[in-house]
Amino acid sequence: MKIALLGYGKMGKTIEKLAKKQNHEIVLKISKKNKTLLDVKYLKQLDADVALEFSRPERAFENITTCLRANLPVVSGTTAWLNHYEAACRICKENKGAFLYASNFSLGMNIFFVVNRKLATLMRVHKAYKQKILEIHHTEKLDAPSGTAISLAEGIMLENPRYKKWNLGTEASSENSIPIEARRLPNVPGTHRVTYQSEVDEIEIKHEAKNRDGFALGALLAAQWLVGKVGVFSMEDFMNSM
Repeated sequence: MKIALLGYGKMGKTIEKLAKKQNHEIVLKISKKNKTLLDVKYLKQLDADVALEFSRPERAFENITTCLRANLPVVSGTTAWLNHYEAACRICKENKGAFLYASNFSLGMNIFFVVNRKLATLMRVHKAYKQKILEIHHTEKLDAPSGTAISLAEGIMLENPRYKKWNLGTEASSENSIPIEARRLPNVPGTHRVTYQSEVDEIEIKHEAKNRDGFALGALLAAQWLVGKVGVFSMEDFMNSM
């Protein structure tokens, strides 16, 4: 593939490293130093197959919709911009584009999402168990809770109607909300734990990322899958096609 890389932080650099190992070509790298380059006219002239967007929350919507208006398929993993997600989907459909967003591209984490929902289904009738989520990330992570932790909470709410919302651990909790604790520590792998506690025992599932390579691999595989398609997709759509 010929890839336009939008965002050149740690994740962007990891994607570049892995893409080159797989003989993909990076034809554009957008960072804060050259962000003014990114416009519809420029992208239409660019010989790219797909854009991978891992930038910052304040840049994500504009980056994504510029690609869609230029008919360039775009895969995005930026979090904390989802108040504009429906608008991005509408622009994708208006331009007959291709768009795939995920809070987490790790194949292991996407299997974990399925396990989380299955466990939530099993726990519907066991009201003695109190549920909570813990996520741990490095101190440079901008959002809290993580987009992945929110996705886990939303998966639980889909399967267990007892839960109506989630709340950050520093906020007041209630019987129908899922508490999420967000820890920021130096030099740690991304970790997510879903725990059910009762007076007699505890059930816990856990995913721990060892490095960024798993996320980059998933993003590249999703990008390859997206090329040639039309519509709005998710990692669940991609995983179900495997």
